[in-house]
Amino acid sequence: MITTPTIVIEWLDGADTDIALPAYETAGAAGADVRANFAPNGREGVTIEAGARALIPCGFRMEIPAGYEVQVRPRSGLALKHGITLPNTPGTIDSDYRGPVGVIILNAGSEPFHIAHGDRIAQFVVAPVVQGQFALGSGLSETARGQGGFGSTGRK
Repeated sequence: MITTPTIVIEWLDGADTDIALPAYETAGAAGADVRANFAPNGREGVTIEAGARALIPCGFRMEIPAGYEVQVRPRSGLALKHGITLPNTPGTIDSDYRGPVGVIILNAGSEPFHIAHGDRIAQFVVAPVVQGQFALGSGLSETARGQGGFGSTGRK
């Protein structure tokens, strides 16, 4: 049985509480849409010039259960239509972070792009986390790939 973790959200002082919390827009959605919340510093939004980036506030902080992370991913429609993406995709919000949530938006398009108060700007994907152990060794096992790096398996 799959356990559904609960992400507890708390509004920041002065945030517009009429803005929707992160939500899944369809029954099969893996990502919950998250919205810009520019209150209390005005509600006019921000225009991001081509090639520029900005930190867009979400108006809340959250508590993620231990053993999980929230991955921040771009919205495909914004990426395709306007070149709007996230430079650290996927971004990670760790379970022990309790500060304000914001999304770093990059305008990789050729035109300025305006983000209005309440616009859907990214997706949150809740994912389990496994912490590995790192140990110094004195030799690695051999594989067919070996040291073949970027592009070593070809284009096909």
